[in-house]
Amino acid sequence: MITQSNAGIGLILLSLLGAFVLAIMPLPEWANAGRPAWVALVLIYWVIAQPHRVGVISGWLTGLMLDVLAGNVLGQNALALAVIAYTAYVLHMRIRVFPIWQQCLAVLVLVGIYMLVNLMVMRTVYTPHWTMLYWLPVLVSALMWPWVVIVLDFMQGRFGRH
Repeated sequence: MITQSNAGIGLILLSLLGAFVLAIMPLPEWANAGRPAWVALVLIYWVIAQPHRVGVISGWLTGLMLDVLAGNVLGQNALALAVIAYTAYVLHMRIRVFPIWQQCLAVLVLVGIYMLVNLMVMRTVYTPHWTMLYWLPVLVSALMWPWVVIVLDFMQGRFGRH
């Protein structure tokens, strides 16, 4: 018998798994530069929706898995996701009551912080060649936020809100 608590954790893990799949799924070259930060979006959603279950440690562990999966410097995404998980946790009561367009602006800032921390780590380890297109996923992620909310709210309502 699955308890309500385990069903909620299972849903969180399933949605993060889906975000991992979307993060590594091959895209055409023209679309690759604008790939949304799927893992960051899902993590932000769960930190805001269930801060008692998902927080900084969850962000760190999710980031470590993303580092291994994407072949990045170990700890790069872990640090970035932990920072945005902490920021989202501190602001979750405010962000939760914002209308969706203001949530999009908050997500724009959070994903911007995520990308900035990633860039700082990359610049520390090696000198990446980057252009202003590096920031395109920030805008695309903010535009995708309403759809992430709709899908995850539906899943949470359908498969067991605690």
